[in-house]
Amino acid sequence: MPTVAALDPEPSLPAERKQHRLSSNSSIDAAGDEDVDTFSYNSRPPPELYSGQGEDTTPRSPRRSPHKKSASLKTNGLSKDKKDGQVVVERYEDKDGEHLVSIRQAWARGKGKAIATRRNSELVSGRKAGAGWEQSHIHFAPLSVPLKRRLQTLVVLGHTLSVALLLGTFFLLCAIPLFWPVLVPYLVYVLFSSAGHSGTLPHRSNFLRSLPIWSLFASYFPARLHRSAILAPTRKYIFGYHPHGIISHGAFAAFATEALGFSQLFPGITNTLLTLDSNFRVPLYREYILLMGLASVSRESCANLLSRGGPNGEGMGRGITIVVGGARESLDARPHSLRLVLKRRKGFVKLAIRTGADLVPVLAFGENELYDQVQPDQHPLIHKTQLVMKKVLGFTVPLFHARGVFNYDVGMMPYRRPLNIVVGRPIKVQQANMPEETYVDELHDVYVKELERIWEEWKDEFAMERTGELQIVE
Repeated sequence: MPTVAALDPEPSLPAERKQHRLSSNSSIDAAGDEDVDTFSYNSRPPPELYSGQGEDTTPRSPRRSPHKKSASLKTNGLSKDKKDGQVVVERYEDKDGEHLVSIRQAWARGKGKAIATRRNSELVSGRKAGAGWEQSHIHFAPLSVPLKRRLQTLVVLGHTLSVALLLGTFFLLCAIPLFWPVLVPYLVYVLFSSAGHSGTLPHRSNFLRSLPIWSLFASYFPARLHRSAILAPTRKYIFGYHPHGIISHGAFAAFATEALGFSQLFPGITNTLLTLDSNFRVPLYREYILLMGLASVSRESCANLLSRGGPNGEGMGRGITIVVGGARESLDARPHSLRLVLKRRKGFVKLAIRTGADLVPVLAFGENELYDQVQPDQHPLIHKTQLVMKKVLGFTVPLFHARGVFNYDVGMMPYRRPLNIVVGRPIKVQQANMPEETYVDELHDVYVKELERIWEEWKDEFAMERTGELQIVE
């Protein structure tokens, strides 16, 4: 038998294989010193571990093999690291060579061991920790809020909580015996004082009403005051403010401060915003509203304001602002709607006839948008309770909410939504001590028509998101 020369064995060293233009032995040789995490198996894992199909066969536990190297196969951007023909991991490679490492089968690592498991059933998991925070509808204010907006929020917060803050301060002083000699006479003065309805406005401070902080208050929303006609300073006026809203922020900004330029729009007219007489029995808070020029809405107070003062001492050049709808209307304060409690509200018309004051309708676009409240059709029992409270106590408490100081969804602060307060044209009134019902009804109809004119003329400008038209109820 002829002798056959022994064939040269295939080179095994990387340098020799490169010299003979042979492929590398492993993916590590091909990649240089790249650190690849590989695993070895006692037997080949079944195909379903990486293909998702096959028989129900459980592989044996893998062992770390630091001395053996794995082969690497690449197809269509997918590379599979192998050890002795066994798929370990997959690397998805994009056109730029970036890798996404994934393991198709379910792998888990224990303490110093690599454990191969197979998903042969569906897992039932509990709720995800922190999911409630991720799904929360509360949007918190960022830390980078400009200083001006922070100051606006601070001023509005102070005014909104003024009753609670000042009354709380009074009770705090009462806890200190040192102040008792002053507080006792002060309480007696508060109970019997007539400053709220005297009509002389003895505590009114134009300096306080013109402070720059009220400009911050008005620009928070922002609020604007608009006039439809010039008002002569030789007449007296009753401004009817609509709607009441929840807290009537627009009425305060326009008629209790100079932030919106009332004295520039209506020169020569001294206007007074009216509020509940009970507010003038609250210690310390009464001093605050007296300085801001507010007065009681009682009949005596209105008559005194419109018959005293002014250039002739008979009330000429005086004006009062009445929120006609009152607390009852606050229950209908819903965003993007306007329901005015006005059909049976004719007392202010009779007052105008007795005092000879002209009627001036005022419509505030956006007042109802400042807060959200519980809807009466969804909670009828709560609504009935509020109506009973209004009938017995004379006021009611709407269940409302808006935004907070540090968030935009929950709190007692009003929303930042535009307020446009339109002052209508004056309605001339003939003075009479005993007004006739026909004349009262006639003036009331003219007043309602002027409100409707304001609405129709400016609703497309200031109420673009409305869901209905102006409604006159009760």
